[in-house]
Amino acid sequence: MCFVRIFVNQKTALLGISILAAVWLTPTPSQAKMVMEDPAVQAMVDKGIRYLEAHHLDKMKYPFEGISGGGHGEHALMGYAHMKVMHDPNNPVVQQGVRSSQRLLGMLSQTDPGGHSSKTIYAVSVAAMLLAEVDRIAYQRELKRAADFLSRRQYRNGAYGYFAGEEGDISQTQYAMLALWTLDRAGMMIDYPSVPKTIAFLGRVQDPSGGWPYLAHDPGGAGGRVKQELVSVSMAVAGGSSLLIASDILRTWGETGAKDSPNIPGFPKAVKIFREDVGNENVVRPRVPGDPILSAIKECDGYLKSNSAMPDKLASVYPYYQLYTLERYESFKEIALQVKPNPSPLWFKSGVAYLQARQDADGGWNKDAYTTMNGTTSTSFALLFLIRSTQKAIAAASSGSLAGGQGLPKDTTEITVEGSEIKGKPVAAEMTNLLKILEKDDANNIEGKSIPDNLKLATNPKERAAQLDRMERLVRGSQSWQARRVAARLLGQSDELRVVPTLIYALSDPDPMVPIYARDGLRMIARRFEGFGLSDDPAEGETDLAQKQWRAWYRKMNPGYVFLDYDL
Repeated sequence: MCFVRIFVNQKTALLGISILAAVWLTPTPSQAKMVMEDPAVQAMVDKGIRYLEAHHLDKMKYPFEGISGGGHGEHALMGYAHMKVMHDPNNPVVQQGVRSSQRLLGMLSQTDPGGHSSKTIYAVSVAAMLLAEVDRIAYQRELKRAADFLSRRQYRNGAYGYFAGEEGDISQTQYAMLALWTLDRAGMMIDYPSVPKTIAFLGRVQDPSGGWPYLAHDPGGAGGRVKQELVSVSMAVAGGSSLLIASDILRTWGETGAKDSPNIPGFPKAVKIFREDVGNENVVRPRVPGDPILSAIKECDGYLKSNSAMPDKLASVYPYYQLYTLERYESFKEIALQVKPNPSPLWFKSGVAYLQARQDADGGWNKDAYTTMNGTTSTSFALLFLIRSTQKAIAAASSGSLAGGQGLPKDTTEITVEGSEIKGKPVAAEMTNLLKILEKDDANNIEGKSIPDNLKLATNPKERAAQLDRMERLVRGSQSWQARRVAARLLGQSDELRVVPTLIYALSDPDPMVPIYARDGLRMIARRFEGFGLSDDPAEGETDLAQKQWRAWYRKMNPGYVFLDYDL
């Protein structure tokens, strides 16, 4: 059997396409609609995004001096929240976060003064999450620095905390685990033997009540659990999240489903994934037993049942942090319990009601925030909760569906990203005798607007192949710019790997529109939505470079293909 392979790289992650875990984790379109298309939730999200865009330049709560200040982390968190909602790496909020993340990860050799004012672990972790979300390949060097730093900063007992400290900080441990999970899912190598140490630590310091403390007293391996101080709901979900995230890094709950299945609606079952730049695919991960972890989570659930996780029921010092952490805890718990994701459970509805009652007129969340200086951090946490960001991250790391569970539009000429959805014009009409018209000498006299946007190739394989052949000949040899435009556009919409060399050839067409149709078609076929550059008005040498990069990409897909003179 001959399989068609879809080549997936880091850019597709921006749109939620990835390949690393179980197919059943992907929300269905109806599930996604319950969360993201609920008018009340969407209105809150839209207002929150506008707030971040209006206030991202405000003074932060924490300073930017040195690695421990925390200001860089606040910028990264804002950028991460905006990126998860809008998927726009060029937005100023995201770009500010990227710059701050790069600066922070570039000075990790500096001395951390430690103490409770140090926010280094938080900032490094969120910086890694943002850069991996934006472009894991372009920022590979920075991501490796983050992974190495977290390996160095782990305590001997498996915890994370303040520099030179002795008591493990449950909150910082959670963010370190989340960063390591993100790096692992992005294909980066991490310190895998360190993860079971964290799992063991979390098991030892769980309070007999089932919750976790802020700073944990580790009894060591000699005795059983001891009563901890400052146990709270926010730390309970942080400790439970840490345990679940760490176990998922090690694939404790398995990895069901075909790893190379794209699971993209409308694709043939024969389509397979060709992975790019995944360096940890075959790594041997340490094994940990799952039963003690599930037992600890059951105890945590008991604690949460007695102590409401909703900030309006039981007052919380950090309500927005707590809600985001709760969403993470519940999402990873679905993996451990191997149940289908619930897009709108009671705890989520209660959290939405809490946030709806506290959103300010300007779209931000300042009420009950840990800082009154600005609401950007609280707003970022609120947004990440509202969009079920952890569930989306898990789904994106587990299948080939888009954020929101939506399928790819088949028309690339007007593709847009709205929130977490990709939209485009549907393909509905049949292609009639257009090719005959375009093959005539007077094809240029056709009014472009009269050509339907929703043409569809034949479904019969033989007829479809003949249509593709004719369109390729038009692109390569027609004297009519109109014929070349239409043919390039239709080839790009075909989702046929065989037409890639022709579209690469068309990138150098003298007509200004043919290269744009060819470029967009290549991006859709490859699922590389940023492509290899090539602007609408390319500078000198830009087209040659793009063609060279696309040829190199195609050789990975079809190693036996030889580009002849007429392809170049």
